[in-house]
Amino acid sequence: MGYSAVVLAAGEGKRLRPLTTHRPKPMLPAATKPILEHVFDALIDAGVTDITVVVGYRRTRVQSEFGPSYRDVPLTYVTQGKQLGSGHALLAAEQAVEGSTLVVNGDQLIDSRIIRDVVEAHDGESTAATLGLVRRADVTRYGGVLLEDGEVTEIVENPRDDRSYRLNAGVYAFEPAIFEAIRESEPRAGEQSLVDGIDTLLEDGTRVQGVVSEGTWIDATYPWDLLRIADDLLEAGEGRRIADSASVHESATVIEPVVIDDDCVVGPGAVVGPNVCLGENATVGSNVTLERSVVDTDTRVDNGATVRDCVTGRGVEIGPNSTVVGGPGDVEIGDRIHRETSLGAVLADHVRDEGGVTYEPGSVVGNGAVCHVGATVGGTLSAETEVWG
Repeated sequence: MGYSAVVLAAGEGKRLRPLTTHRPKPMLPAATKPILEHVFDALIDAGVTDITVVVGYRRTRVQSEFGPSYRDVPLTYVTQGKQLGSGHALLAAEQAVEGSTLVVNGDQLIDSRIIRDVVEAHDGESTAATLGLVRRADVTRYGGVLLEDGEVTEIVENPRDDRSYRLNAGVYAFEPAIFEAIRESEPRAGEQSLVDGIDTLLEDGTRVQGVVSEGTWIDATYPWDLLRIADDLLEAGEGRRIADSASVHESATVIEPVVIDDDCVVGPGAVVGPNVCLGENATVGSNVTLERSVVDTDTRVDNGATVRDCVTGRGVEIGPNSTVVGGPGDVEIGDRIHRETSLGAVLADHVRDEGGVTYEPGSVVGNGAVCHVGATVGGTLSAETEVWG
C-alpha cells in the first residue's frame, strides 16, 4: 500500500555558507544530484505515492528544479514563511496531512531501508510516533535517543554523557497527535522544534517507539562534508558514470570512482579522479589534475590547473595553472575554527580567478569574488572581494 510523506526542506544551512547564499541546503550537491533528489528517490523506492514539501528559504530553487511531480509522484508545496524551527515547519503542512504520515528531513541523505523499517514498525493504534534510529559511536553533534524495549524514554540534543544513545535519523511516522504536541511545547530561542513536540508526547504518557535500522544516514553540516558524502556515494557505487553526452578526450585519464555528468568536457592530458564529481556542463581543460573534488554545474577548471579536496559552487572559473593545494587545513566557519580539516578550498558561486592563483588549505571564498593573476588566497574571503597578486 502506498502512503504519504512530508519532507522538511525549508532551512538554509547556515554552517554551509557561502554555498547556501543562493540556494537552500537541500539543493546542495550530493555527488552531482541535489541532496533533496536523493531523499525523494529513497521515499519513492520505499513505496511513497505522494509527497508534501515544506519550502521556505530560497524556495523557488526547489520548486523550479522539481516542478509539480518527480518520478510520476505528485509534489505539493507548502511554504514556511519564517524559518522558526522543524516543528513550526511541520505545522505548515498540517492541512495537507490526513491520518498517519511519514516525515523526513530534506537535507540529510537517507536510504529507503530506514523508511521501510519505520513504516513496518509503526502501529498508529498504539503509538503516536515511531522514530528511525541508526547506530553511531559519536552522537554529540546530533540528537541522541534512549530506548527501553523498543520504546523511546528520552531524547537529548548533543548528548555529552556516556549512556547508550542511538542517533535520531530524522525519519518519523506520526499520528495527528503530533500537531497539538508541537503547539503545546514551549518554543526555545523563538523556534518550535519537532523534537520538543515528541518530548511533549512523552511527558503526556503517550507511547513513542524507536526502530534501529541498518540503513545509511549521512548529514552535511559543513562544506567539507560534501566531499565525504561524495566519497561515500562513489564508494557505494551510487552515481558512478560518465554521461553519454560528456566528451572525454582520448588522451585524458579518468581514475575511478568518478561521476561525469551531462555535457561535461574533459580536455587532452587531463587526469580526473579518483573521487571526483563533475556537475552538468563542467569543463576540465588540458593537462589539469583534479582529485577528490565536487565541481558543480557550469564550472570551468582551466588548462594546467591542479585541484585537490575542493568544493565549488556553480559557474566558478579556476584559471590556468592555478593550484588548490588540498587539505588538511584550518577552516573558519562563523566564529569557530575547525583544525586540520581535509579541505583544499570552498569556492562559492561565480568565483573567478585569472590564473596562477594558489589557494592555501582551508580557503573559503565567497560568491562572486575575483582573484587576480598570481594571487595567494587563504582564510575566509567575503562575497565580491578582489584579491591581487
